[in-house]
Amino acid sequence: MAQLLLTIIFLSFISLGLPDAALGTAWPAMFPELGVSIGSAGLISIVVTAGTIVSSLISGAVLGRFGTGRVNFTSTLLTGLSLLGYALAPSFLWLLIFAIPLGLGAGSVDAGLNSYVAMHYKAHHMNWLHSFWGMGATLSPVILAQIISKTGNWRTGYQTIATIQLILAGVLFLSLPLWERVGKKLPSHPIQSEIVETATSGEGLALAEQERIHPETASTARKLHVFKTPGLLLALLAFFFYCGAEISMGLWGGSLMVQVHGLPVDQAGNYVASYFGGIMGGRFLTGFLTFRYKTHTLIRVGIFMSLLGALLIFLAGATAAGQIGFILVGLGFAPVFPGMIHETPARFGDHHSQRIIGFQMASAYAGILLFPPVIGWVATRISLTLLMPVVIPLILALLISTETINRLFARKA
Repeated sequence: MAQLLLTIIFLSFISLGLPDAALGTAWPAMFPELGVSIGSAGLISIVVTAGTIVSSLISGAVLGRFGTGRVNFTSTLLTGLSLLGYALAPSFLWLLIFAIPLGLGAGSVDAGLNSYVAMHYKAHHMNWLHSFWGMGATLSPVILAQIISKTGNWRTGYQTIATIQLILAGVLFLSLPLWERVGKKLPSHPIQSEIVETATSGEGLALAEQERIHPETASTARKLHVFKTPGLLLALLAFFFYCGAEISMGLWGGSLMVQVHGLPVDQAGNYVASYFGGIMGGRFLTGFLTFRYKTHTLIRVGIFMSLLGALLIFLAGATAAGQIGFILVGLGFAPVFPGMIHETPARFGDHHSQRIIGFQMASAYAGILLFPPVIGWVATRISLTLLMPVVIPLILALLISTETINRLFARKA
């Protein structure tokens, strides 16, 4: 039963990934028809992300009130209906209106499922979970690119993606009794971080154990504070920089290939699919690598790989080397997000982990909120050639923040 529930959770992350890559692929065909500038996609991203931040911040209360299973089903249904609204939208204003429930539907389920898997499953499960997000994010640009290539109609592509999302919502509805039966039986286990396991002081380990056994007592012993809790601000910054880079590549990578390098929309969609395919394949592979290598090592290697890929895109453009660059960025990003999430209970304690993961989701979406409109503004007034000069410093900032976290916990030894 526990494995069946895990399969349902994996399907849920396919539904999370489907909307995330759709707009970046379809937008080069959408904005001329809607009569808006290319940078207007940034406004849609703002609305979606604002809704996601709100739902992430209240996710603890919502999940506690209704349970992960019900929230999961409702959110998937809401996003499916929103995508259908995109397909039927008569104007850009209606895209903004449907972006509101699309964002609200994503936040609670994202935080809830990440926290659920971090508390109850292993590191390889977390990476495989996020590889299913990559599967959804890879499917949507492939579907849209093929439909736009054959029919020239982006609305049909959105209708297809909405249909897949609504089918997944039906599956999740049927799984609701499973959540109630299995969820109570899954133990919450203390998750060991390689950094914490080798470097945390005895006092820190004692407090972590106290939180596991007597969370009501431990919560009074250590209160959360963004600036005073060791490593918390750095963790939030890492999510901010990572998601800023990830969304910028996913949303504007296709437009870069169309507007700057002159590729057709369907070929540019293949570049975007290569990027998300790299994330999907990389996370599936990382799930096996966690048996042999430490999580923070995989994150470090991944960041350097993504930096190499970004430099290739910047230098090679719409060439075979450029497409390899898209793949490398995706592969490099693969272990970062799930690895940082899975480290949360070990670094900050089981009792605080759900709340901190909610904070991390909010910080991640703050990066998603900020960078797409900034890049859209630059694209409208200057050129999308500046995309990679924005992404590369974000990757460097991510490297600095993650390495500083590692050193911070190592100094506690």
